[in-house]
This record gives sequence, C-alpha cells and structure tokens, in this order.
Amino acid sequence: MMKTVVITDTHFSDNEAEMIRIILSEGIDRVHIRKPGSSESDFRRLIEAVPERMYPALTLQDHVGLAVEYGIGGVHLNSRNPSVPAGFKGKVSRSCHSLEEVARCREEDYLFLSPIYDSISKNGYRSAFTEKSLSESDGIIGPKVYALGGVRPENLPELERYGFGGAAFLGYVWKDATPENIVLRIREIRKYIR
Repeated sequence: MMKTVVITDTHFSDNEAEMIRIILSEGIDRVHIRKPGSSESDFRRLIEAVPERMYPALTLQDHVGLAVEYGIGGVHLNSRNPSVPAGFKGKVSRSCHSLEEVARCREEDYLFLSPIYDSISKNGYRSAFTEKSLSESDGIIGPKVYALGGVRPENLPELERYGFGGAAFLGYVWKDATPENIVLRIREIRKYIR
C-alpha cells in the first residue's frame, strides 16, 4: 500500500495543530512539520499543541534536535539539517531532486523525489521529470521513494505505476485550508490508496 505524507505550510496558522490532528486521524501516515526560518519557541508551541500520542507520526524538518527531546518519530535531512541529531532512533528521510541523488541516498528510511509535477504551492516551480525519465528509471524509484511536487489524489495510480512507494502532499492539502476542507481533501486522497 502506498504511504502518504502531508507537509505543513511554511507559515504558522492559528488552528494548525488541530488540522495536523485531523490529518493523522483521517489516515495519513505521517505529517512533516516544515517551518524554515521559524523560532524554536514557535516550533515548540506547535509541537506541544499536537496530541502527544501523535508524536510518533510526526517528522521534523526544522529544529530537528527537538525530535529527541519530545520523542518525535522522524527527522528530515536537508541543507538546513544535514545530519541526524545525536541519540535519535526514529525514521530518517531526505529530499532529493534527481534520480542520481536518489541512487546515492539509500541509508534513509524514505526519500522525497521532487518536483514530479508542476508545484501547486510555488508559482513557476515546474516538474523536473518526464514520463519517460520516470518510467525508465532502472529500478531507482521504489518503495522507499515518495513523489513530491504538485501531487494530487488523481496522480496516485500513475505514481504507483512508476514504482513510487509513497506520495507527499503540500499545496493540495493547504490551499484554502479549513478543518472542513482538510477532512474532504484527506478523504479524497484515501479513495485512491489501495
């Protein structure tokens, strides 16, 4: 079964912890908290507002050292956070932007490959891959590789055919986000998961 991840918007919102709770309660596998440039105190406030029972399904993309302190289930490596914090025992993920990079990064639990489609949340951020490059990836795309970038629920069958083990959603989930809209969007995603 294809894994699903939702990445938070980069800006904090008033009811974000409630929306994270809804996302996980509705069946998404993981939520990545991504707030580049945020203060540690604001980041802590968001973590502490999420029910503690959901910490294992969270991944931190910023202030990754807090994962050990709070018992968060995952950390995401990127240019801002290139290494796993000392003492961390959970899932490790990484962002990749080429098939060559995916081929080099095989120690992590899963990898994001992006942008697969034109971005929903970043104007002008276009797909870096063709149908041919994805379908002829020589086994590079597999269960540990998750598609990111412009992913919508209706893309899931195609991504599965390419061999992706998961998909990450950002713009589709957070555009005009309200708790009611989040429920509808997550349920739409779940319709396509086998």
